[in-house]
Amino acid sequence: MEPKLPDAHEKALTINRDRSKYGTIAEIGAGQETARWFFKVGGAAGTIAKAMSAYDMQFSDSIYGPCKRYVSRERLEAMLDYEYKLLIERLGETRGAETTFFAFANSVTVHSYSHTDDGHGWLGICFQTQPREAPSQVVLHVRLLGQDSAQDQDTLGVLGVNLIYGALHLYSDPRELLEALLDNLTIDNLEIDLLDFSGPVFDQVDNRLMALLLVQQGASNAAMFTADGKVVQPGDMLYKKAVLIERSRFRPPTKLTMNLLDKAQAEFVNEPEVCDECALVISEMTLRNLSDGSDIQIEDFLQRADILCMLGKNVLISNYGEFYRLAGYLHRYTDKPVGVAMGVPTLKEILDERYYNDLAGGILEAFGRLFKNKLRFYVCPCKDPGTGGLVTADDLQVAPHLRHLYEYLLENGLIRSLTGINQDYLDYDSSDILAKMRAGDSSWEAMVPEEVGRLIRERALFDCHKQA
Repeated sequence: MEPKLPDAHEKALTINRDRSKYGTIAEIGAGQETARWFFKVGGAAGTIAKAMSAYDMQFSDSIYGPCKRYVSRERLEAMLDYEYKLLIERLGETRGAETTFFAFANSVTVHSYSHTDDGHGWLGICFQTQPREAPSQVVLHVRLLGQDSAQDQDTLGVLGVNLIYGALHLYSDPRELLEALLDNLTIDNLEIDLLDFSGPVFDQVDNRLMALLLVQQGASNAAMFTADGKVVQPGDMLYKKAVLIERSRFRPPTKLTMNLLDKAQAEFVNEPEVCDECALVISEMTLRNLSDGSDIQIEDFLQRADILCMLGKNVLISNYGEFYRLAGYLHRYTDKPVGVAMGVPTLKEILDERYYNDLAGGILEAFGRLFKNKLRFYVCPCKDPGTGGLVTADDLQVAPHLRHLYEYLLENGLIRSLTGINQDYLDYDSSDILAKMRAGDSSWEAMVPEEVGRLIRERALFDCHKQA
């Protein structure tokens, strides 16, 4: 493992002094912020074959081909592909035997007089680790949260240097590369919500794990992957979509877990403002869902991810423990309806005022944020542990001083009781299922969907063959 270098200056200088590495830097939209570092520290002639920027759309299209959006993964990958192939075409024969080539690119928008939203952009690098080998690639998406364009540009330059240095020197340890992306940067000024590794040197990397690590290490508040295991930029997936989300541990998903989501989805897509085609259904795990009060176990997380992917679910990992924070995140990207599928026990937690002591307005402020855009809860009943009777959202007993608030939410359809839930499933609890698995009690298999049970048995997930 190579020692960490202290700052972007030292990283850029180290790369410039290494005559075995040679490449191109192409930047669109926010100035030559990354290239500037390599020229500023000196010796760039030994590293950079070409630095360029094509601000005009017609110029950009003439080089990289047309695209629907200029700040997009599509544009970034076209840039990387073009610039890397050009390096090999022009220099492969004369320098290819002793040189490892790289092409770095970004396409970014920052604060300006015409763009007042947060800046964001795509950065990537296509690179060799040995002469003449097939290239590998790292792609990331960043939200720039600085107070002005100058701050965003400074962040972008350092992040670009960190990415180039990390790819060229830390590729053998993707986790270390991830950590190094944030060197000399503050998470107050940026958020990396997608990190995607591909190519021969990363053939053992599971990008779903990288999504988890982004959130766990504070680089992002949320990250997302689809049923095929592909990491995606959450904003692209959520943009102008009606969203139904279910938060759970999924350890493992039970018949109740899936029945709840299916019934909620059936009601959600029948809302006047929602169509089946535009609805995005998401299974969400928070860091708290993954930790069990201790460190997150990577193997355990990947086992849950395998099951959800097998079930065809899109997965969101977040650190939004409070639902009003999750709602704010979703509404950042969509103004369409949002539904949350949950059980009565979770609804009771949401009504606990202790969770909102850090808000000046307490539970009223939290609920104002939560239901601001007519977000709605679809609530599965539970059994009363004392009487065994059914408790629904409609007859849930709340604190007397919250009764009128709760009645308002019910009367306006912001909290809705789900019907048609199989009551036999209400006794199924994932903790009990895990205990039965590990005790060799096969009755757990009746409590999970058939395909889930089959996958658990075939792969011995969750230590299901171990004795308690």
